[in-house]
Amino acid sequence: MSDQVKQTVKKVFEDLATSLETGRMESRIKIGLTIDGSELGMDVMKQAALAIKKKNLFDLVLIGSNVDWATDFDHYSTADCQKEAADLMEELLDSGELQGCVTLHYNFPIGVSTVGKVVTPALGRELFIATTTGTTSGNRNEAMVLNAINGIAVAKACGIQQPSIGILNIEGAKTVERSLNELQENGYELTFGESQREDGGKVLRGNDLLMGSVDVVVCDSLTGNILMKLFSAYSSGGNYETLGAGYGPGIGCNYDRNICIISRASGAPVIANALEYAYELAKGKLAKISYTEYQKADQAGLKQICADLTATPATEKQEVEPPAKEIVTSEIAGIEIMELDDAVKALWAANIYAESGMGCTGPIVLVNEKNVQAAQDELKKANYL
Repeated sequence: MSDQVKQTVKKVFEDLATSLETGRMESRIKIGLTIDGSELGMDVMKQAALAIKKKNLFDLVLIGSNVDWATDFDHYSTADCQKEAADLMEELLDSGELQGCVTLHYNFPIGVSTVGKVVTPALGRELFIATTTGTTSGNRNEAMVLNAINGIAVAKACGIQQPSIGILNIEGAKTVERSLNELQENGYELTFGESQREDGGKVLRGNDLLMGSVDVVVCDSLTGNILMKLFSAYSSGGNYETLGAGYGPGIGCNYDRNICIISRASGAPVIANALEYAYELAKGKLAKISYTEYQKADQAGLKQICADLTATPATEKQEVEPPAKEIVTSEIAGIEIMELDDAVKALWAANIYAESGMGCTGPIVLVNEKNVQAAQDELKKANYL
């Protein structure tokens, strides 16, 4: 532990002792900001810091280079070295001196990823994007299931008691939907929102992102990262993020540091919003809520669901000949694109003629209208629906 941190910890205990003697507890939440590394220069950090100081919601603590305006704040001086700033940030968080911190770069461990927050352009609704940086799992589908839990925890920490979730219509969406349905059926409290498109459903399209049809959109981190950049910088041409609250806190099973990420292209408004986001999460006790959500999910069979998602599939598949060809005009939607051909063959094996196709909302299986119910039953039995 550095001398600076030791002195700070000593002061915290002295203040606590004084508070106990006088009967007054007036501690305020402290949120840190590492100020080096922005592509936009130091001025955006200064603007964001002054904006936060003016609001006076919490105490802002700066970590980084000696700049003249830092004298107006609590300031821990470091060289222009992001590793030194990150090490000091960790010390301050772990000692309890800081309850959260906003930084530009941080290497989260595998299993931890960030939940961003934006304002949707159509209706001005807040939307949590789970997740936007980091790697929750090396398996995309497992990652998205865990990201759903992460997004729910963050939304609850921000005061949404029963956040609605939707799954972005990307590869793996239907598999993830099935897994989350299973988790819900096993007792995990999970509220699905619905697409605002005419055919509805739990899988969201681009329109739903613009409208904010749900509180939390579930996706993989790479897709989420692109969405954050588009939402944040579409009005500026791309090199200056003006909107939203940044890429959010790192969150995962048993992870308890409130570290929120911004981009090197984040402008002063986004940095200020990210600081308020970190404050909101600290006040809402994110780490405690996250721990509770993972406990509840584990009780509902999360580990087995993840194990099923990451199991190595059998390499040998029996060839199936199709039954006699029929006219197929009835559509069955909701099949995962990567499983479409296998789903068709499963119906062939049940002596139901089927073909694959692509509808307006994604992959479909086509069957004769007289076989719709039987086909749906077979697909459900084989876990394709």
